[in-house]
Amino acid sequence: MLRIVLFLVLIALAAAGAAWVADQPGDLVLTAGSFRASTTLPKFVFLLGLFAAAVVLVWSIVTTIWRTPGRLRRRRHDKRHARGRHAITHGLLAIGHGDTALARRHAETARRHAPNDPLALLLHAQSAQLEGNRDEAQRVFRAMAEREDTRLLGLRGLFIEAQRADDAVGAVMIAEEAIKLSPSSTWASHAVLGFRCARGDWSGALAILDSNLSAGQIDKQTYRRQRGVLLTARALELATMDRDVARESVMEAIKLAPTLVPAAVLAAKFESEAHQVRRAMKLVEAAWIANPHPDLADAYAHVKLGDTAWHRLQRVETLVAKTSADKPGHVEGQLAIARAAIDASEFARAREVLAPYVKDPTQRVALLMAEIERTEHGDGGRARAWTLRAVRARHDPAWTADGYVSDRWRPVSPVTGRLDAFQWQTPVASLPSDKGTTIESSAFEEAMLAAPPPKRVTVAPSEGPAEPPVAAPASAPASVPAAQDNLPPMAKDEPAVATAEPVQPAPEPAESPPPAATPVFRSRADLGKPAPAPIPAVIPIVRAPDDPGIDDEGPSDEFTEQIGTPKAQAGGWRGFWSRWGA
Repeated sequence: MLRIVLFLVLIALAAAGAAWVADQPGDLVLTAGSFRASTTLPKFVFLLGLFAAAVVLVWSIVTTIWRTPGRLRRRRHDKRHARGRHAITHGLLAIGHGDTALARRHAETARRHAPNDPLALLLHAQSAQLEGNRDEAQRVFRAMAEREDTRLLGLRGLFIEAQRADDAVGAVMIAEEAIKLSPSSTWASHAVLGFRCARGDWSGALAILDSNLSAGQIDKQTYRRQRGVLLTARALELATMDRDVARESVMEAIKLAPTLVPAAVLAAKFESEAHQVRRAMKLVEAAWIANPHPDLADAYAHVKLGDTAWHRLQRVETLVAKTSADKPGHVEGQLAIARAAIDASEFARAREVLAPYVKDPTQRVALLMAEIERTEHGDGGRARAWTLRAVRARHDPAWTADGYVSDRWRPVSPVTGRLDAFQWQTPVASLPSDKGTTIESSAFEEAMLAAPPPKRVTVAPSEGPAEPPVAAPASAPASVPAAQDNLPPMAKDEPAVATAEPVQPAPEPAESPPPAATPVFRSRADLGKPAPAPIPAVIPIVRAPDDPGIDDEGPSDEFTEQIGTPKAQAGGWRGFWSRWGA
C-alpha cells in the first residue's frame, strides 16, 4: 500500500513538473562559436531525456559485450560444479548402500568436475576405503590433512587407517596432533585418553579429562565420575608401592564418586588400618545402598581387625538390613550372609538364607551349598552333586563391559577403550533363553540331592554282622555281581557255594533285547563293624628310641658285595686302611 501511494505521488510530481515546464514562456538559445540553436524549453527537456536514454542504452550494450566472456566462464564453471555436486551426492549414496563400482564411477566424475571440492576428496577417500585400497585412501587423507579447510577431516581418516593397520603409536600421534588443532575434538580426546589409560599414565589421563571439561565436551557430573574412576585406578596401582599417594588418591576419588565400589572398598581398607572404623563403615554403607556388591560386604565384615567369625556375621546382617527386599541387589546381601554364616559354622542360618534360591540356583548359590554339605556333614557325594549343578547353573553378576566379562574391575573397557565402562551386571550369555540346556541333569545328581544326608551308625563291639551271608540254592547258578554292585566282597574263609549241576547256556535269540539299565543305587543294610582291639596301657618298646631300626645282619645286597661295606666306602685314611684288609 505504501509503495502504491509513493508511486502515485511521484507521478503527480512528474506531471506537475511537466506542466510547469510547458507553461514557461520564451526560447532557449544555445551558442557555440558560429553554431547557434534556438528552441523552446519543453523541446529542450524532451531532447535531453532522449539523449540520456540513448547514452544509457549504449552503455548497457557495451558493458554487456564486455562481460559476456566472464559470464560464459562462470556459467560453464557453475555447470561443472553442479555436475560435480550431483556426482558427489550420488557417490555418497552409493557408499551408503555399499555399491563399490558406482561409488568409484561417481568419485572419478566428481574429481574431474570438482577437483578442489572437499566433498570430492572425501568421496574419493571413502570409495578407496570401500574397495580396500588403503594406500590410495591414505594418500587422499594426507592431501586433505595438508589443506586448511579439511585438515581435521584428513587427520581423522589417517587415524582410522592407523587403527585398521594396528598401528597404535601412529594413531595416538595423529590424535594428539588433532587435539593441538582442535581441543574440542571428541574422537581425538577419547583416543588419547584411552591410550594413556591403557598405558597406565593416570596423570596424563587426568590432564586430558581436565581439557575435556574446559572444552565443554563433558558436563560437571560426568567429569566428577570419570575423575573418580581415574583416581581409583591410580590408587589401586600404587596401593602396594606408594601407600601415601594411593590413600590421597582414593580419598579424593570417594569424594567425587561415593558409589564407586572399588573406591569404597579401598578407602574402607585404609580407614580400617588407621582405626577409623566408623568412617570406614559409613563409606561402605553409602556404596552398598547404591550398588550392593560382594566386595563391599567382605570389606564391611573385616572393617574391624581381630573380630571373630560370629561378629563378622552380625556385622554383615546389619549391612544387609539397610537394603529393602524389593531391590535387585537384595540377593547379594543374602549370599553375603550365607558366606559369613559358613565361616562362623552357622550352617542352619546359611541354609535358611539360601533356601529361596535353591530351586533355581546360580553358580555362587550352588557352590555355597556344596561347601555347606562338605563342611557340615562331610558328605562328598552331595557336595559333588551341587558342584555339578553349578556347572550349568546361571551365571552370577560380574564386571561386564561391551560384552567382555572380567574377574576384577577395570577403569577402561578393553574392547572400545571407553572410560568407566564396567558395570556389575549379569553377562548377556547367561540371560534366560527359550532353548534347552546344553548339559542335561544326570540321574546321579538328582538322586544325591533327593537323598537325605547320611547318618553315622555306632555299632556295639559285641554285635555281629547285621545280615549274615546267605548261600545261593543248589539249583540256582552262582550270580555274578554287577559292575556297580555295592555289596561287600565275600570273605576268604567262607566256603564257596558250588552249583549242583552245570547250567547249559541258552541259545541266543534272533534279536537280543536291549540291556536293562543298571540302577544307580542298590538297597543295602548297614553292616556292623567289629570293635577295635583295646589299646594297652603300656606299649612295649622293642628297640631303643635312638635305634634307626636297621638290622645288624640284613639281607645281602649284590651292590654292597661289589662296592663294599659302608665302612669300606668311608673316605680318608680309615677307608684306605679298611680297603687293604686292616
